[in-house]
Formats: sequence, structure tokens, C-alpha cells
Amino acid sequence: MAHKFLGHFGNRFARSAHRQKNSLQSTRPAPDSSQLSYAHGISDVPLLYQTVGETLRKTADRLPDQDFMIFREQNVRRSFSQARLVGAGLLDLGLRPGDRVGVWGNNYYEWVLMQFATAMAGLVQVNINPAYKPEELTFALKKVGVRCIVTPKQHKHCTFIKDLVETVPEIALGRPGIGRVHTYKLPEFEHVIVVGEKNPIPGAWQFNDLINGVGSDAKRLLEETENRVRPDDPVNIQFTSGTTGFPKAATLTHHNVVNNGYFIGLRTGWNKQFNRLCLPNPLYHCFGCVIGVMNAVNHGQTCVFPSQSYDPVKVLEAIEMEKCTFLYGTPTMFIDVLSRLDEKKFDVSSLKGGILKLKYKKIKELSAFMAGAPCPQALCEKLVNDINAKDIYILYGTTELSPVVSMSETEKDAFDRIKSVGTALPHVELLIVDENGVAVKRGEKGELWARG
Repeated sequence: MAHKFLGHFGNRFARSAHRQKNSLQSTRPAPDSSQLSYAHGISDVPLLYQTVGETLRKTADRLPDQDFMIFREQNVRRSFSQARLVGAGLLDLGLRPGDRVGVWGNNYYEWVLMQFATAMAGLVQVNINPAYKPEELTFALKKVGVRCIVTPKQHKHCTFIKDLVETVPEIALGRPGIGRVHTYKLPEFEHVIVVGEKNPIPGAWQFNDLINGVGSDAKRLLEETENRVRPDDPVNIQFTSGTTGFPKAATLTHHNVVNNGYFIGLRTGWNKQFNRLCLPNPLYHCFGCVIGVMNAVNHGQTCVFPSQSYDPVKVLEAIEMEKCTFLYGTPTMFIDVLSRLDEKKFDVSSLKGGILKLKYKKIKELSAFMAGAPCPQALCEKLVNDINAKDIYILYGTTELSPVVSMSETEKDAFDRIKSVGTALPHVELLIVDENGVAVKRGEKGELWARG
């Protein structure tokens, strides 16, 4: 969100504005700016200038006894007290600020631990899609120069270690206890860390080694390193979906993700109320790790992960068993969850609303985020009409924008919210231009530019 204009993008914006100004001066009076497709999220609430680690520490100090993350399949209910140990362990391996650390896999506790451990240690976490096969994995590791990767052995049809060994055969040739890889294919790649009780390959570390083997020197190094981390440092690399070619590697800073999560939560009023969030979206995607986790950590909410990979029945079970009050999802997920309510009766009365049909129970209101794809208006109307959904939030953005730039406003009626992607978030500017980079009038089609 608080995205410093991504290279040539800002220069293009400035040059086009200059050309537009000269052109207008020479041909006709300047148009009424209120008629142009431009929006600015003006706000008197300042941006936060703090790192991801500082954000976590402030919230943990304020709520020391709270379980911030619940992973139902792993039976894990934790705060982030282990994040510092993991960060120290990563530095103890020889990793240094700026090194890229890949995190591969589905939604598991160690994934979120790595999100904060790498941030504290000044490392850059690289989110790797669990669906990647060896060819795609090789591309990702080489593209950004990943030095270390963290992954479980496998999950369902995802055979992470098998695919990793196919990508880097040298891993299987390593000696137990060495834990350092040398491969010509990926010259910067050195370490494999396996999540789980047993280490399936000799040339890899076990995740618990990062926690159990940390000494005082490593802890001191982490403290010194964390004091040097700045909000404008890179913290995360997320790959785009690759719909227009090979996936692009979008580099986001602490400032980006902290503020995006912060202002999303302010718009929903989470700074004034506690929620238990049901989060079935994948963590490797910006929806999961920023709109979900960073939003929750900023405002002291609890995230409930129903399962490692999406399962609509487990979503409903999580809402019932964990008394979730807020539900995340893409339009497809919402449709899927609605359809499963025909199969079994779930008690979702803890929700400020719930995705369920009128014949089961009508809830006071539904609290839900929708993003990740165009949202059919018919679906929103069904939620509003059939189950009295009062709090549907529509979000719009892209991975490169960290990710949200516009969002529904709380003050608007539900039927008004579903007609658009909302208004610009605070401190964000939006402009729609034609093929020449000139601002178009409101209502005209064009290319969206964003900065903040």
C-alpha cells in the first residue's frame, strides 16, 4: 500500500503529468479536476513508521496472554514467543540481513513464525506457491537468489521434499549434521530446513534445530541486527500469478505491509473491537499474510486457520468450534461454503453474521472480507438478502501494491458496498489514464495507476 511508486512507474506518472499540463495549456483551458478519474485517500491519521518486528512486539506487550494464531490441524495455539528464537537460529546458520529465505508449503504454524522471524533478523522472506513443480520452483529460487528454504516433507498431493530433491539433487548427497548445500544450478542456495518430527534427507536441518540450538551469542546477534532494521528495508518477496507471462517478483518493505494491514483494520473498526478471524486463504498469497496476518497483528486479533489447504467443511467446523466472528474468503470460497451448509447443520452463531441459508438460522449480521477475484453482484445480494449480511467488505489491489488500495467503507449500506470496490485507502492516490498516460474523465475506461 504505502508503496513508493515502484521504479519507472512513478517517473512515467510524473512525465505524463508534465506532458498533460503542457498540452492542456497550449490547446484548451484545464478541465475541472473534480471531473477527472482521480481519487486521494486524504487522512489525518499518520502512517506508522515501524518494522514488522516492532509491530509484533508492541501488540504482544499489550496482550501478553493472547493466542494470536490457532492452527487446528496441528493443534497449535500460540503467541509469537518463539519467533525471536527462530530469528536467532537463522542468523546462527550464517544468514545475514538482506538474504532471501524461501518459505514453501501450505498454511502451517511454522510459516507464520518464519514471517516474523525473518523480519526481525533483517532477512527477506520469499513466499513460494505450494503448487509449484520443480521447473517453477527452480525459476523462483533462481529469480531472487534464495539462500535458504523452509518446507514440510509433504501435504496431501504436494510432495515438497521430493520436488526439492529433483530440483537440487545435491541435497540428498549431503552428510548428516552438515546442512549446507552446494549446487551449480543455484549458486546462492545453501540451506534446507525441514518442518516436522523427522528429517527425511541428510543434507538438511530440522526446524526444531533453529529453536533448540540457539545460544547466547546468536540471541545477542539478533538483538543487534534487529536494532539496525529500518521500516523502508525489504521484508517480503511475493510472486504474482503470472497471468501475463512468468511470475514477477514483487518486493515489499516493512512500511508497505505494516501500513496496509493497519489501515485495513482501521476501516473495519478492529482497533475498537476484538475478533476471532477464520482465515482459509493461503498464506503464500498477500490475502493471507498481509490482509490476514498483518492486519490481525496490528490490531490484536486472533487468526484461526481451519486447515493447511482449503476445505469448506473445515471452515465451517472452525467457525463452530473456535467461535469465529469474522470470515475471510474469495467469492469462490463463499459460494463453496454456502453450498456445504446443505450437507450438515453447523452452529455459526458466534459470527457477527454467518454464511448460512435462511432455513437453518438467521443471524444478526455477517462479517466477511471478499477479495482475490471479481465479486459477482448476485452473490453479494444473496448474502445480504438471504442471511441478513451487514458487514461485507470488498477489497481491491494487486500483489505489487502490498496489496490493497481501495476498500468498502463501513458507513455505507451493504447494497451500496457491493456495487464497487470502495474508496481509496488513506494516503493512497488512484488515477485512471488513457493509452497516452492522460487522465480520463470519471466513467471512462482506462488503466489504473496507484501510488501512496
